[in-house]
Amino acid sequence: MSTKQPLLQSIKIGDLELKNRVVMAPMTRSRATNDHQAPEAKHIEYYTQRAGAGLIITEGSEISKRSRGYTYVAGIFNEHQVAGWKKVVKSVHDAGGKIFIQLWHVGRNSLPVYHEDGQPWAPSAINPEIDMVGPDGKQHKTVTPHAMTVEEIQQTVKEFGQAAANAKEAGFDGIEIHSSNGYLLHQFFNNNSNTRTDEYGGSHENKARIFFEVIEEIKKHWPENRIACRLNPSLNKVFGLEGTPDSIPFFDYLINRLNDYDLAYLHLSEPFTDVSDIEFLVEDIAKHYRPIYKGNLMINNQFDRESGNKVIEEGNADLVAFGKLFISNPDLAHRFELKAETADWDNDTFYSQGREGYTDYPTLEEEKAH
Repeated sequence: MSTKQPLLQSIKIGDLELKNRVVMAPMTRSRATNDHQAPEAKHIEYYTQRAGAGLIITEGSEISKRSRGYTYVAGIFNEHQVAGWKKVVKSVHDAGGKIFIQLWHVGRNSLPVYHEDGQPWAPSAINPEIDMVGPDGKQHKTVTPHAMTVEEIQQTVKEFGQAAANAKEAGFDGIEIHSSNGYLLHQFFNNNSNTRTDEYGGSHENKARIFFEVIEEIKKHWPENRIACRLNPSLNKVFGLEGTPDSIPFFDYLINRLNDYDLAYLHLSEPFTDVSDIEFLVEDIAKHYRPIYKGNLMINNQFDRESGNKVIEEGNADLVAFGKLFISNPDLAHRFELKAETADWDNDTFYSQGREGYTDYPTLEEEKAH
């Protein structure tokens, strides 16, 4: 048995060897400021700085024009974006890193300005009643979305497949399907946002149908063991969604069905808020789903070195994804190895468009040099 900290031990996900279990979580950073919403030089630098992670998962990357809901997000649906990501991937690989892209469709969490017909698409015509930032930098109220037809659902499934093919062309090591945090696929899962009475609503099987269709579509371009997904079973009051009596039984069903696939990993989030006094939610996601899911389990949300090592050591997860810590500590795995202090992040520059708060956080060695 290795004497290394559990987080620093290598692991195989499918046929891919990761040098450690410290994963960079997917995080929207709003830095694609060119006309094509394509990755550019600062993206290359940002991700390459963090190639010490066992695995990098990119920011959510929009699969189509229709899937958009934010300004300055680097998509994966046009040739300029593919070319930009190709440079990012090559640089990360040259630095010894591995990188998956997260495929993203925001669904109803969008504004009319992003859509030629003025309406976002969603499972049902239910307004999330939230404020979102538009291209003008101001807050705007969401609108009632267009309830997708079966044909439009099939079109969207194909768009996920095309985005996966584009990611293959860009050289990524794999795909993470963004099926959490209140976005399109999660909207199909939740009874507050999905009131359909056709084959995409009602029963557990029906609500999960689009999700498994997306996996099958992506399988046309990628082997199963290079495909992963992210779920948030205990989402609470995010983008107008909250837990229902059916939430945990639904996710129990869905995650059990995922055992039929040889996925790279399943990425689960612990609750975003304290849910100890809230009905219908599980407080310890890793502990609840470890006995259910048989493949590689990744867990995230508010872990540090100590808690990350502990969750792996106790057998409740195989990998840990770190978000904000990776923003301010590009050399996070190295700091963990030395048990060094970690630097604090600046909330004010999370979504600003420049290099400040993006590529200017120093490594431990650079800190010492000053």
